[in-house]
Amino acid sequence: MTVMLEFVVRVVGVLVAFLVAPLLVGQAEHKVMAHMQSRLGPMYAGGFHGWAQLVADGVKFVQKESVVPAAADKRVFEWAPIVAILPYLAALAAIPLAPGIVGADLDAGLFFVLAVMSIGVLGSLMAGWGSGNKYSLLGGLRVAAQLMSYELPFVLSAASVAVAAGSLSLTEIGHAWNPWWLLWQLPGMVVFFIAGLAELQRPPFDMPVADSEVIFGPYTEYTGLRFAMFLLAEYAGIVVLAGLTTVLFLGGWSGPGPESIGWIWTLLKVGVVSVVVIWVRVSFPRMRADQLQKLAWQGLVPVALFQLALTGIGVILF
Repeated sequence: MTVMLEFVVRVVGVLVAFLVAPLLVGQAEHKVMAHMQSRLGPMYAGGFHGWAQLVADGVKFVQKESVVPAAADKRVFEWAPIVAILPYLAALAAIPLAPGIVGADLDAGLFFVLAVMSIGVLGSLMAGWGSGNKYSLLGGLRVAAQLMSYELPFVLSAASVAVAAGSLSLTEIGHAWNPWWLLWQLPGMVVFFIAGLAELQRPPFDMPVADSEVIFGPYTEYTGLRFAMFLLAEYAGIVVLAGLTTVLFLGGWSGPGPESIGWIWTLLKVGVVSVVVIWVRVSFPRMRADQLQKLAWQGLVPVALFQLALTGIGVILF
């Protein structure tokens, strides 16, 4: 009975976090962008500091008609948003807030999270193919090409941390972390963060979407709640990326004070990394397709390989 109760608590906790955290990131994006770009609207919706902006967006999406194009593959078209968002729910379940505060403490947690994150691209491919629109299909193929380019440095930089910790368990990696890693694993952290942004198709790596060029890429034909689910998947991806960056490179729950408040430090670090993701969106212009591929293969992959070699030498010597 106790085991069943613990299981239910963990499941409910993960679901609540999955429903709340992406919305908080979405609200933060409205506010941060409003301050950085002097946008007035998001600061006035509802009165005090624009608190109702997210509510207004939700009402807007609910009111819009959910249209399925006549030429679309209806089943593929309708399932695409669900396929895009579910992998992040599974990934969030394996990221620990603190020792014992995790949905599923897996021995190969890092491998599991990286694997399920790569599944999300299927949602974009399904959206592009199922829409029956050549521009949507082009956007879906761009997503696949971008993921293939940035998956390698993303995994290599994460593998460097696993080698340093001697474990694939995210909890064990959090225990093994020490402040020296902030310097030792710094190149890997930069590569991991940049590749993570590219995998989420966040600006400046939003070539697959490129709303001013290919009419929002694979999501062109989506309206209403289905379109909102793709946006929610993007914000959930930011939470997962920030959580992984925190646990792998920033010490997770490590911080001043007793270990019992470690989960607070994890949440604070996740919040800071999420704000950096938003700041990057506002600060840098979109890259061209050739620049995007060149950065991956001539920039990030060599640095990730160097970081992996450096970590191996450090483990053997020290």
